[in-house]
Amino acid sequence: MSSPRPLIGLTGRRKTAAQLEGTPANLLGLEGDWYYADYARGVLAAGGLPVNLPLDVDPAEFAGRLDGIVLSGGADVWPERYGAEPAPTADPAETERDAFELSLLDAAVASAIPVLGICRGLQLINVQAGGTLHQDIPEHARYDQAPEATAHPITIVPGSQIAGLYGNEHHVNSLHHQTVDRLGSGLRVTAEHEGTVEGLEHESLPILAVQWHPEMLTTRDSDPVFRWIVEAAAKEGRG
Repeated sequence: MSSPRPLIGLTGRRKTAAQLEGTPANLLGLEGDWYYADYARGVLAAGGLPVNLPLDVDPAEFAGRLDGIVLSGGADVWPERYGAEPAPTADPAETERDAFELSLLDAAVASAIPVLGICRGLQLINVQAGGTLHQDIPEHARYDQAPEATAHPITIVPGSQIAGLYGNEHHVNSLHHQTVDRLGSGLRVTAEHEGTVEGLEHESLPILAVQWHPEMLTTRDSDPVFRWIVEAAAKEGRG
């Protein structure tokens, strides 16, 4: 009998139904938790079972039940979380999501649950570890391109986990306007592009993060970063 698929929690953002085209007028005030389906498809293709993580649950309750976590992309981490004043270009605050995901990450760190951070997820991991962010680097927000279009290569540190997944160079898309500034404690940079952090790994915990969006690339269903989170979740009695 085959082992059950590891349970991989997916975070998302909360939106009102009024933000979804075609919603009937009497439902416009209702709320929903939302993320791009490609995150779940990447986890499924790698052998995991994606699980939606609603913002209403105490994150600590997930710690003993999930085998791994994917921190998805989305709005800016609110600058006050790392001691900065919001820039004029800051996205509208999503403080409920920030609080939920930071608590979830705290629980994951305490229990050594594998975590994959994507785009905002990488930035959140850095902030949780005491790091800071550059608030606006507009040339990295390539919204003039299709989401699957590669924007530039990244250089990867030989011998790192990311190098084991992609080799020493990889071409990625670029759909972010914030980047890592001061690096958080316990993290190391393992991929970059012209001085911009593109990949992070924790020095001792199963935490890996990328600044690009592998779930949007044409290689999503075979992308090794999703295989990494599923395989990490299956180790040591998980999955």
